[in-house]
Amino acid sequence: MNLGERIKLLFRLFLLFTFLAAVALISAITTIKLTIQGNQETLPDLVGESLPAAEGVASTVGLEVKVEDKLFSTKYPAGDISYQEPPPGTEVKAGQHLHVFLSLGPPQALVPDLVGSSARVAQIMAVEHGLTVGDVVRVSWPETQAGQIVAQDPPPSSGALHSPAISLLVSQGESTPAYVCPNFAGMRLAQVRYPIQRGGFTIAKVTSIPGARAPSGTILSQSPAPGSKISAGDSFTFQVAQ
Repeated sequence: MNLGERIKLLFRLFLLFTFLAAVALISAITTIKLTIQGNQETLPDLVGESLPAAEGVASTVGLEVKVEDKLFSTKYPAGDISYQEPPPGTEVKAGQHLHVFLSLGPPQALVPDLVGSSARVAQIMAVEHGLTVGDVVRVSWPETQAGQIVAQDPPPSSGALHSPAISLLVSQGESTPAYVCPNFAGMRLAQVRYPIQRGGFTIAKVTSIPGARAPSGTILSQSPAPGSKISAGDSFTFQVAQ
């Protein structure tokens, strides 16, 4: 076999190898697409169905129903699904969760006035009215005692309820004034004792540092650091030249 024939043979083998590789690649891509498409399901419309019925339908397509919350509804009876996510018709993979909200039926309870009560009393009153306490946010509130409710949502006697949960805003009492910590470094400890105590602060610890290049009694460093925020009642620690 001469050189020309060898080159032709090698070229034919190369073309054959390329063709086989292309066929294998196309086959792999097709298999992956069929596998993905085979695991996808179209979400059924479960709104208006009872929870047991919805779970039965969802299980047939490989989905699991997860109840996210219960809300009042004038459209759907208590126990039926009033909302689902993702919505009906969405393509999802088998094994995913289908999130639903259950109806509590139309609201039948009036919201009590909880403002001025304590959080504990509010919990009891909510249960007595067939409601629950939802989010509780605590903030500093002037002219109120700590633990006192200063606002609620929904407001008292609201007829447009969406959820049985009442959110509360609870006072933490008067806010504590904050100050910027001064820099006492370089001052004599005897000079700062009285201003510190008069401001409502205390000196917790004084450490003497021998051999410092400063007159005896001079403050070398401090804690809290200069520029930080401090409040009445905080304590200072000083390192003082001996």
